[in-house]
Amino acid sequence: MSGLVLLMAIGLAVYAACLLASTLLTLQYPRRRTYAWAVSRRLPGDPGELTPALDFRRFEFESRGAQIIAWDITGLDPDGPLLILTHGWSDSKVGALSRIGALAPMASRLIAWDMPGHGESNGACELGLREHEDLLRLLEVVDADAGRAIVLMGWSLGAGVSVAAAAKRGVAGVIAEAPYRLAITPASNVMQARRSPWRLNLPAALWLVGLRATSRIRPWRGFDRAELAKALRCPVLVLHGSDDAVCPEAEAQAIANSAPDATLVEVAGARHNDLWTQSTTRAQATQAVRTFMARVSHAAVVGRSS
Repeated sequence: MSGLVLLMAIGLAVYAACLLASTLLTLQYPRRRTYAWAVSRRLPGDPGELTPALDFRRFEFESRGAQIIAWDITGLDPDGPLLILTHGWSDSKVGALSRIGALAPMASRLIAWDMPGHGESNGACELGLREHEDLLRLLEVVDADAGRAIVLMGWSLGAGVSVAAAAKRGVAGVIAEAPYRLAITPASNVMQARRSPWRLNLPAALWLVGLRATSRIRPWRGFDRAELAKALRCPVLVLHGSDDAVCPEAEAQAIANSAPDATLVEVAGARHNDLWTQSTTRAQATQAVRTFMARVSHAAVVGRSS
């Protein structure tokens, strides 16, 4: 009898270890969205395939030992700000294309990049713990455009990365689309929707991600994006879909409430990932961003003339 119990215990331990390893690998090495991914779905694969086509160049830079791949895209408003687009988990700069068609008329230049472990960039995803360092490095690379207002825009994971970077370096504005406060929130909601086990393996996997990324015993301390939003000294636009089942409205509201100058816009009928792919929600999101960008551009002009 004791032998059977021991065998069952060993089997349970092996199952738990495999489940933890699978969760950890999924979090840090999500499926990549590349040009081939877009083509297989008959979607534009780069800015030159949009309608109208946009001029762009592909470039790369190094950050924390990883080669980061990005697009430098010519916008349609010569007097507009520089807009830097940061994608969400398991997305890439290819995912920015659904937004760029609407955003290009508001910006003089747009940068879309792949965070480590996504798209064409190597490395591993660290779920927002250190990706803001890569964004800050990107800002150093593109800062040759001196005097141009810079707006950071990110969605989901990228929203938090943008907030964290703006808390460290002054920018003209931040657009946080479908943001969340804590990494466990969207991860647990997605896993529950897929009917995947998460209660034990997800917290353990997150702890291991944090330990690997920061080499500290309490790696997730200070991750709360609402806390980081308190340090922002620029206008913030928070976009949230009314039907978002991944990131609760309460978390978007908390981030907006924490920032000194923030506006929360609820996009009626939008879920977590379709603010820019449905015609009705795209129109709402575009109008909110247009109003925000006009405010940022005006402030930049006033600042230069004063």
